[in-house]
Amino acid sequence: MQIMLNQHVPRVSILLTCYQHMRYLPAALEGVRAQTFRDFEIIAIDDGSTDGAREYLAKQDDVKVIENQTNLGTYETLNVGLRQARGEFIAVLNDDDLWEPKKLERQVALMDAHQEVGLVHTGGHFIDGDGNRTEGNPLGFAFPRFETGDILLGLVYENKIIASAALARRTCFDDLGGFNREYFGSGDWEMWFRIAEHWHVGYVDEPLTMYRVHGANASHKLEKIWRDDTRLREWMAPRLENLEDRFGPPEIRRAQAFNQAALGTVRTLTGNPSSGRQAYARSIRLNPIRLKSYARYLATFLPAATFRKLL
Repeated sequence: MQIMLNQHVPRVSILLTCYQHMRYLPAALEGVRAQTFRDFEIIAIDDGSTDGAREYLAKQDDVKVIENQTNLGTYETLNVGLRQARGEFIAVLNDDDLWEPKKLERQVALMDAHQEVGLVHTGGHFIDGDGNRTEGNPLGFAFPRFETGDILLGLVYENKIIASAALARRTCFDDLGGFNREYFGSGDWEMWFRIAEHWHVGYVDEPLTMYRVHGANASHKLEKIWRDDTRLREWMAPRLENLEDRFGPPEIRRAQAFNQAALGTVRTLTGNPSSGRQAYARSIRLNPIRLKSYARYLATFLPAATFRKLL
């Protein structure tokens, strides 16, 4: 472990998660070093790379390097970094993503102006393995965005906060705990939901984060993501109760119905169609005019391959 002695406490701690992306790592660091906001520390946590990343990081004098002795996965790796972070704010950067120079400047300014905001993210775009902008929706969705405010129910429908685009107050993690290490790829979604239960979420409407899409992205490993989503949807369900002080009953019921329908889908995709039907039935009871739930309920009686094609 390489540790730099520095008595100054930075405002931002950047958690740079590294694993087998030596090809992209120098560009990620260049984006950090080009930031117009300068009061930060860089904590690189390598999760067992064997492609030269560890040797490269050891030569970076402005980086605190932590080497996991065993592969811990994305979210426990972030927790390792959180335990070393000293900043008022925590930024996450995956080693294959990129930042534009004003990213931190814009986010910190929004945080300073809005104390009710616990997390702020930015706009951006997708890039390919060579760093070229990718048009369209290469992962099946547009680059995520939320407007600033109370987004809790919005997070039921989808995770619109890319990890590398996020900056959160350290107090969020102090109060709520770190990331759930049991998740493969949806632990950031669960963390953002927990934060949104207690704080507003801010959005900087500028393309300041570049999410790299390549063959090794975790989001391509669908079976593990489906199991993650099953865990997440089951966890969300009771947390959507008793929200009448924040949202109107119709909004809550629509969100609950969507959550149950999504749960029905992932249960069916992971080989549990009877349990999937139960979730779809709850969705229908919550929102009888949601016609898609009826269709998906009936589709659970079809062979698994056919069900997938109908989605």
